[in-house]
Formats: sequence, C-alpha cells, structure tokens
Amino acid sequence: MDRIWQWLWDRYGARYSWAIWAVFFASILSVSCLTSFVVVAFEKSRHYAEAAAVTGVAVAVLAYVVLLPGSRRFHRAQRWAAGGEVDRAAALEDTYAWTRAAAVRGLAVWPVVGALNVVAVGAIAGATESRLVQYGILGAATGIAVNLIGAHTFVEGAIRPARAALAGDTRIGDSLPRSNPTFAAWLSLSMLASALAFSVSGAMLGAVVLDRAGKVPVLFVVVGAALTLGFAAPNAVSAIVLPALRPIRDLAEATLRVGAGDYSERLSVVQDDDLGALAASFNRMQAGLAERQRLQAAFGTYVDPTLAARLLDQGDDVFTGERRKVTVIFVDIRDFTPFAETNTAEDTVARLNALFEIVVPTVVDAGGHVNKFLGDGALAVFGAPNTLADHADAAVSAAVLIHHLVAERFGGELRIGIGINTGVVIAGTIGGGGKLEFTLIGDTVNVAARVEQLTKTTGDAILLTQQCVDALASRPPGLIDRGFHVLKGKSASVQVFGLTANR
Repeated sequence: MDRIWQWLWDRYGARYSWAIWAVFFASILSVSCLTSFVVVAFEKSRHYAEAAAVTGVAVAVLAYVVLLPGSRRFHRAQRWAAGGEVDRAAALEDTYAWTRAAAVRGLAVWPVVGALNVVAVGAIAGATESRLVQYGILGAATGIAVNLIGAHTFVEGAIRPARAALAGDTRIGDSLPRSNPTFAAWLSLSMLASALAFSVSGAMLGAVVLDRAGKVPVLFVVVGAALTLGFAAPNAVSAIVLPALRPIRDLAEATLRVGAGDYSERLSVVQDDDLGALAASFNRMQAGLAERQRLQAAFGTYVDPTLAARLLDQGDDVFTGERRKVTVIFVDIRDFTPFAETNTAEDTVARLNALFEIVVPTVVDAGGHVNKFLGDGALAVFGAPNTLADHADAAVSAAVLIHHLVAERFGGELRIGIGINTGVVIAGTIGGGGKLEFTLIGDTVNVAARVEQLTKTTGDAILLTQQCVDALASRPPGLIDRGFHVLKGKSASVQVFGLTANR
C-alpha cells in the first residue's frame, strides 16, 4: 500500500486529498456492500442492485465528510506539490491537523452513516420495523468497528508521502508528532475492532446459511474459512500489521546506519503517535552524534587526534598530572629567521605548514603526540599521553623519516635539526579561566631543546642523548659518538650521539 500512496502523491500531488478520497471510497465500498448484501439475503430479497446503489451513495458521503478533500487544511500541501511557494512548516503542520480532525469526524459520523445505510437497505429488502431497529444497531456497531480498524493506520499511511516530501532533510517536522494516543493504544483498538467486525460478519453469514448448515454442518467451517482467508486475514495484514511495521522497520534501518557511523540521512517523521515522537527523538540523537563527530574532527585539527578522542571520551581530568618516562624530540628549521625577513607572511606560513604536513603525520603514525608548535619548530613526545612500548625506538625512527621526507620535499632549500632525549616528565593539563593545555614539564624537555640547538655546532641533522641511546631496544646503524657537551642551564655535561639519517 505504501507504494500506491507514493505513486498517487507523485502523480496527483496537487489533488492528493481527492486521490485519498477515491482509495477510501473503493476500500470501504466493498466492506459496506458485503454488509448490505447480507441484509438483503437475510430478508430473502433480491434487491441487490438497489442495495448497492444506496450503499455507494452512503459511502461516498461518508468518505467526503470524514476526509473533506480539498479543504483548507490540505490546501497548502497540495499547492506546494503543484510547485507553489508556501510555508513548508505550516503545510506540514496542516497535515497533522487534517489527520487528527479526520479521525474525530470518523468516530462521530461513521456510526451514524453506517446505521442509516443498513436501515435503508433493510427497508428496501422489506424488513419489519423491529428488524430495522436491529439493523440500525448492527450498522452503527459495524461502522464503529471498521472506523477503528482504519481510523489511524489508513490516514497515517495515506499522508506519509506528503509529510516525507514536505519535511525532506530538514528538521521542521520533528516537533509536530505527539505521543498521545499511543501507537499501542491504536493497535489494540484496531485488533479489537477487527475481531468484532469478523465476529459480526461471521454471525450474519452463519444465519443466512443456517438452513443449509442444518443439513450440511461442515458448511459452517467453509464459511469460517472463507471469511478468514477472504476478509479477516487480508484486513488484519493490510490495514493493521503492515502499516504498523513500516515506521518500526524504518527506525531499525536508521539504527543500523547510525551504528555504521552514517549520520547523513535523517529518519522521516511521518507518524502522529509515539512512533512519530520516537522518530523525532531519534533524529535529535543522530544530530547530537553528528555534532559530536564534527566537534571531534574540528578539535582534532587543533589537538592531536588521539588526545582529542581521550578528552571527549573521558574528560579533561584524565590528564590531571602523572610522571611518565618518555622520549621527546624537538624539530627546528635552520636559518628560518632570514627566510621570514625576506619573504611575505603568506610565504612564511606556507613554508611552515608544508613542514608540519610532514612532521605531524609521521609522528602520529609512529605512535607519538605532537604537543606544541613553537614558531619554526615543533615538540613531539612518545610515551604520553598514551603508553607506548619502545618509545625511544619509535621516536628515532620518526626522526629519521622526517629528515628523509624533508630532504626529499625541499632539497637544500629547507634544513632542519632534531634533538632527541629520553627521561621522566610530568604530563598533564595546565591552565585556567576555561582554557587548558596538555603539556610536558621537566628537565627532559629542556635537554631535548638544548640538544636540538647543539646540532648547529656538531653539524648533525639528528642528535641523541646518552639516555635516549640507553633506552633503545636496538642500536641503529650510523650512530656516531660526539662526546660530552655542556648545555645551557646544565651544570653537568651531556654525552650526545649523531645519527646518519640513511634509510
């Protein structure tokens, strides 16, 4: 049925309320004619044609009064479907007002029209006055039952494509559904009404064939099976089960998409019950997850992605401060000040960014963390905030690769120096006034910076301290002892080793 509604909306959107009326008329006419024909048969009359004509008029009036096709509440949606400029939010809200009003009118009008129709058919068939009163009760009860079967599912299924088209990929429909009456209440009423309609129909047909059934008792089974296969089962599946499963299936599919990390497609909010409210709530949750993903991506642009993920998952108090043995590397551009003085600001920043496009991915891929950008240099750490086995080896490998990639990218136009040291630091967040920064504190960091400065004296591209060499799991080839050197701010001399950056 969903495909039929979608086809009707796509083809007759500008007159969609009349298309709904036509489907409603055809659907109810068959059920109503069945009741009328049973009355004619019960009265042993042959006025089937007259009964069909009266029933047709009654159903046409009923369908019009319940749906009011072309009414003001459907005007904006149909105008929008025709290509007119309308307020989509107001048009969408009209569809909810229309379905709610149709449900109320159905409950009020259907029993009356149903009773009048059956009474008129009974009169045509020659029923007595007492029987006409009973037929009136029968028609009212049948009208109530049939109305409850489709009062919610029919109009909600019919209006689904219009709401989906009006809302599109916007959020304008998320605030419209209400959770009362609930989906469970409508489903319970529909099932109860279906059982009543089936029981009444069975009793009526049983009475018609009672004389024959007295001689052939198995006829009751045949009638019951025919009613079940021809009326009860199709009615329950098409009018109750399938429309109820559609929004649940949509929600299940959307949950799978979100579980796979796809937040691009919103769930259509097309139900005026708690399933619609649930769909709107799901969209808000999905929007929150998409915003979190966007913030994490933006945060990771300014902060190391690993650090950003930990902060978002666990909060900033995870870095309250702890002592860690790490390996620190300093990367600095040689003779960058003269370059900055003789080039534009744009060229200077572009040169720095080109370098850091090499440094950052290389450090991250090796398991390290780029802690700071320091003008024309960068500080990276291996072993914090995440624990890293063989952090000294990872740092040395990253330094060699950085040197190689810089030489390959810039040739002799840009030269760098790298200082590496291993030792204990205090790793944690510092700051105040709502601004925090993850940083490293300790002499290990200062020594690495001084060793990087020493590369200008020794002529090495990469210098390692003795502490770093001792922490290596395997001593790399090309390591040259440069002896002991006094570093600024250090009373004791430090032994350093140059590393030939061959790969």
